[in-house]
Amino acid sequence: MAAKIRTLVVDDSILARKVIMDGLNRFPGIEVVGFAVNAIDAKTKVRQLKPDVMTLDVQMPGMTGLDFLKQLLPEYPLPVVLVSALNLGVFDALHAGAVDFVRKPDNDFTTDMFIRTLAGKVRDASRAKVKVPGKAASANLGGGPANLGSAVAGRVVIGLGASTGGTEATLEVMRRLPEDIPGMVVVQHMPVGFTQMYAERLNKLCRMEVREAKDGDEVKRGLALIAPADLQTRILRSPLGGYRVSCTKGPRVSGHRPSVDALFHFMADNVRCNTVEPCATRARLQSDRMRIPAWCTECRGRRMRSARYRSRRPVKI
Repeated sequence: MAAKIRTLVVDDSILARKVIMDGLNRFPGIEVVGFAVNAIDAKTKVRQLKPDVMTLDVQMPGMTGLDFLKQLLPEYPLPVVLVSALNLGVFDALHAGAVDFVRKPDNDFTTDMFIRTLAGKVRDASRAKVKVPGKAASANLGGGPANLGSAVAGRVVIGLGASTGGTEATLEVMRRLPEDIPGMVVVQHMPVGFTQMYAERLNKLCRMEVREAKDGDEVKRGLALIAPADLQTRILRSPLGGYRVSCTKGPRVSGHRPSVDALFHFMADNVRCNTVEPCATRARLQSDRMRIPAWCTECRGRRMRSARYRSRRPVKI
């Protein structure tokens, strides 16, 4: 029988702690081994209880969750799932080493949805390798922007996808890409409200223009479109030539909306290079192993399609 995921809950609110602890304990693979009311208490409990995963409120009195992470992770590289309201501070905490985050319940995100989402994030986090601050992945990437080659850049649509731990990994890849990048669509599994803030952050840090996608947006050179949360995003051929994105509600695919798999299924079916068979590219992003992918240097689309996406049942959205 698989061991349960030992989880420490850190939150200054009595009500929030009870909701999280009772909710997580309902899942057979998760065991809440303790709680902490502030950062100082949490550090003591980490030493005593040695949890597999910690959930952490970003905004606490005294030492914030962000400051606590900066102190904790270099000494205890523990997977941390943030619990946060709609706040830019969550991205700073992810940069500090947290692996993922969950939006706090509100009128549009019920307590039951929150607990189910948090439990999934805890499971994923238990398998994640923590990026220790100070050991930046970008140190292995070199200084200047990646050179994709003019021939490739003129006939490629780039797809990029990431899930748990992927927000900073996506940033590390994108900040290495040139300003005139081929049209790019990015799926990052993220709660409602955060994808726009994430796009704005990337736009400030990357060479190309980055913005949250809207239904019907053109996929064009120099622009990276971030798939909006809670909408499935597809790449479709435009009647006038080129490509556009479709962002619709649609069912979840592989448990996600937007879904990386859904995006690449539609890329495999709809994206066609000028001179070769349909192609699509995928970057498997890992927070612990950052490498600039070979984006499709020869547009070997036929092989990729049969190897991963064309062999699957078509995605219905």
